[in-house]
Amino acid sequence: MIENILPAGVASAELLAYPEGLRAHPAEEHLIAKSVEKRRRDFIGARHCARLAMAQLGEPEVAIGKGERGAPVWPRGIVGSLTHCEGYRAAALAHKLRFRSVGIDAEPHDTLPEGVLDSVSLPPEREWLRATDSDLHLDRLLFCAKEATYKAWWPLTARWLGFEDAHITFTIDDASDKASGTFHSELLVPGQVNDGGVPLTSFDGRWQIADGLILTAIVHA
Repeated sequence: MIENILPAGVASAELLAYPEGLRAHPAEEHLIAKSVEKRRRDFIGARHCARLAMAQLGEPEVAIGKGERGAPVWPRGIVGSLTHCEGYRAAALAHKLRFRSVGIDAEPHDTLPEGVLDSVSLPPEREWLRATDSDLHLDRLLFCAKEATYKAWWPLTARWLGFEDAHITFTIDDASDKASGTFHSELLVPGQVNDGGVPLTSFDGRWQIADGLILTAIVHA
């Protein structure tokens, strides 16, 4: 499913079921040695997807470390993003010469827990939610897009980006069995970067809702 919202040149892989016998890469085991089983499966499953995507890019399937704030440490020349939620793990990777950053996120297509919306949204975003007549769980879609925004932002800035630091707007193409569209993340804080490129002012992404999942993706050139 994730490939539907990614441009050409981005490799991806996903798991909807956890393969029997899947184990951590030996060089990654120490990162999750004390983790509970769910955390282990999410970590192992997402990194397994990443190595499948590496192979698609013609890269060796190496171990993937963990950096500051838990961000994956990619091999030189690779950018990418991991995500996982109940029943789903995925990765999207690309060559850095083609894209500057990638951010993906997956969430169950359900309402946000009570009280969460106010802490993750801006007043104009809540106003849009109230004004939009849809059977979709747009509050969770908003959260999912904010997560993808942060994942695209962090590798380029190594700075925190709060939920209040990006204003997200959506287009919606609502079909009976699947909904999809685009979103625009306007960054409300200075976007100085660490790769020598143009400072960030916004991101553009795509989203899809299908089979009980919300998926969002930003691929920034």
